[in-house]
Amino acid sequence: VQLQASGGGLVQAGGSPRLSCGASGSIFSINDMGWYRQAPGRFRELVASVTSGGTTNYADSVKGRFTISRDNVKNTMYLQMNSLRPEDTAVYYCNADLVASGWEGIYWGQGTEVTVSS
Repeated sequence: VQLQASGGGLVQAGGSPRLSCGASGSIFSINDMGWYRQAPGRFRELVASVTSGGTTNYADSVKGRFTISRDNVKNTMYLQMNSLRPEDTAVYYCNADLVASGWEGIYWGQGTEVTVSS
């Protein structure tokens, strides 16, 4: 099983990039999925999460600016980021609670870096 995150890069403040996270492998089902971020010198924090049924949850710092979504057919999750601020600069990681080969576990993607310039 592999989670592959993409879509990061250098973005100007106010920009609107979209991150993607695709899950591949012998996956039976995917439960909750989420985006986390880790800025230099800080702990990893939850940005947003989405259940298999589509219920979403957001960190207060991104509410109203970021939108998480998922495509259960493609096993892919997205994070639409709007009105980016310099403080959104971080490495963004995706994770998923999924069942594969008879086992349930938490899997992490490799991270995609987002740098917001002012």
